[in-house]
Amino acid sequence: MASLITHEEALTYGLLSDHEEIEALVERAWEVRRENFGDSTDMCSLVNAKSGGCAEDCGFCAQSRFADADTVMHAMMEPEQILEHAKAAEAAGAHRFCMVTQGQGLSKRDFEKILEGAELVAEKTNLKRCASIGHMSAERARALKEAGIQRVHHNVESARSYYPEVSSTVRYEGRLRTIQAVKEAGLETCVGGILNLGETPEQRVEMAFELSEINPTSVPINLLIPKQGTKFGDREVLDPWEAVKWIAIFRLIIPGALFRLCGGRVENLGSLHKLAVKAGLNGVMMGNFLTTLGAEPAEDRAMFEELGLNVARQPDNGRNPRPDNRSGWLEGETPQTPMEELIDRQDEAPMWDPSTQLRVVKKDRRKPSYPTAA
Repeated sequence: MASLITHEEALTYGLLSDHEEIEALVERAWEVRRENFGDSTDMCSLVNAKSGGCAEDCGFCAQSRFADADTVMHAMMEPEQILEHAKAAEAAGAHRFCMVTQGQGLSKRDFEKILEGAELVAEKTNLKRCASIGHMSAERARALKEAGIQRVHHNVESARSYYPEVSSTVRYEGRLRTIQAVKEAGLETCVGGILNLGETPEQRVEMAFELSEINPTSVPINLLIPKQGTKFGDREVLDPWEAVKWIAIFRLIIPGALFRLCGGRVENLGSLHKLAVKAGLNGVMMGNFLTTLGAEPAEDRAMFEELGLNVARQPDNGRNPRPDNRSGWLEGETPQTPMEELIDRQDEAPMWDPSTQLRVVKKDRRKPSYPTAA
């Protein structure tokens, strides 16, 4: 779907600071979101299936061996553990579940565990299934599809022109090759980035139009959590009105993609969460994030329901990668949930919890320095 605003218009919107003008922009984005998706939602939850000890130099990540921060880690989960967290995500009201691992590739043994986990989640839940496991070949992408994965997440992280400041060991072109391999395997793509890495407003617009060219099914938007010891650790959190404004701008540039707000939303948005939803979101990452805590399930569901959006679970999630329909937007009536009562708090089910399930390992202080961007 073509962008609804030009590059120049996006830059003009990026200069807005008056709250009333930003609210007017949000109303326009809300109309676009309702026109394209009705009251449908697409709520996701994740498990950090393998954490810590990453050899790459991504400047936002404390897991990097280049970061002067202690590593939070655990070994690759067993498939049965992945399933346990998936069931908890479903009980919280999530529609899809993502298995995430650190680094830019998995060993054969760890990849097999992801495949087995995906098969269990497909067999034992009604969740749609995603994976985020770094770079991959077309062969591995096909293996994921055969195991029941329906969508693969692989961010570009930032605009091409700013990307050298983000990472030197993970190439931008390599990210595009992985995204292409995923598409060739017949899988949906989930491609987004992080705001507030030091990029200019022009580069945010650049990233949005680059994402539009990639044409992903889903666009996750992350907001930087400055972590002490990382390259971007001394940055301030993003002003919540700035965050809302840029979500709306991205929605107008990429009107046909499913948008979700992921890492950093708790720390950056505060009381403007609901306004951020109205700015064009289809869903959020429910529960906890890779290494940080999130919101309670009941709070996340309420943000959408208060805007008249339908968060009901569906029994056909496992068969259809994108049922995304809660009240007849595609065809038919809203299906009844296949499960009993929803949980409202994360402690009511064994959801992924980085505060208890990650162990902190002291880094060797002879760490390498971050490379200087060319």
